[in-house]
Amino acid sequence: MSKRSIIVPILVLGAAAALLFTIKGCWTTWEGGKSEQRTDDAYVRADMTPLSTRISGTVKKLDVEDYQPVEQGQTLVELEDSDYRAILGEAEAALAGAQAEFENNQAAKRIQDSKVKNAETVVTQATDAVESAKAGVASAQPDVTRTELEQKRQEALLASKATTHQQFEVAAADTTRFAGLLASRTADLKHAEAALEGSLTLLEGEKRQRAALDTRDDLYRADIAAKQAAIVVAKVNFAYTRITAPAAGAVGERHVQEGQLVSPGMQVIDLVKGDVWIQANFKETQLTNIRVGDIADIKVDTFPGVVLHGKVAEIAPASGSQFALLPPDNATGNFTKVVQRIPVKIVLDAGHPLQGKLRPGFSVVVTVHTSGKNTKQEGAQP
Repeated sequence: MSKRSIIVPILVLGAAAALLFTIKGCWTTWEGGKSEQRTDDAYVRADMTPLSTRISGTVKKLDVEDYQPVEQGQTLVELEDSDYRAILGEAEAALAGAQAEFENNQAAKRIQDSKVKNAETVVTQATDAVESAKAGVASAQPDVTRTELEQKRQEALLASKATTHQQFEVAAADTTRFAGLLASRTADLKHAEAALEGSLTLLEGEKRQRAALDTRDDLYRADIAAKQAAIVVAKVNFAYTRITAPAAGAVGERHVQEGQLVSPGMQVIDLVKGDVWIQANFKETQLTNIRVGDIADIKVDTFPGVVLHGKVAEIAPASGSQFALLPPDNATGNFTKVVQRIPVKIVLDAGHPLQGKLRPGFSVVVTVHTSGKNTKQEGAQP
């Protein structure tokens, strides 16, 4: 065997090994450094809202068909509302009753105010009577004192034979008359004071009743507030008998039928909102130079030959595997490195030719014109 036949295979194997190690060591750099990053792991997406019931009831009517386009606020499903209408009517009647009780209390307060005013008038009159009685006692007291002194003087004069029995008797009669007048006016004063005390007690009682009515006002107001809250709850539950579209879009498959009994939280229909976007799952090695705002070209498998344009709106904060129900745990003895996929959200330019034709789930091919490499080069210039 010649040396040539041995050296040539060795050189070929060495070149192949060198090429293999070079590709292995630089492949990630080459792949991430491309100005255009392409992936066919991409799909049309849209916000999908499963609409559920908030109350229990029987499905009365389905107002839409499967896959039908709908406008925002359009009624989709109707539940039987007779029970909830009756509850609302009962709550409104209870509120009317509470308001009537409050108005009755206001009328009672006005009547009580009149009673308080009358009692105050009686107290004023009784006070005047007391003052008048005191004045009568005060006016009678000097006459009593004068007649008592005159009687004593006449008694002394009679003992000395200086006056007559007639004059003494007149003085004694005056003393008795004015003493009786003073006693009468003193009795009138006590009666007037007793009447004043009674009128003051009556006034205090009337004021207490008036204060009690004010306290009832607080109770009635609280009751009215509770009844108003009950009406709000009844109206909300009544409104829940109509399931409407929260946004414009198209309904998915209906999950209930007319006459079916539903419970709170039960999914009845799906709503697919009209605005669609693209989710492109790039390999982590492709994200080196992809930035938010980069231009993207989109080809939809359903519409060959049509190229849509858009921009990178968001780059997911974690790989798709991290959002899985059971995220992988690589902290084990057996480990095989797998390139991860990172979701990238791409929004389409307004007025694209496939407006209204794209459906969530369509497969697409996305090519992003990266700007990160150019940014690095510009930043490196002096």
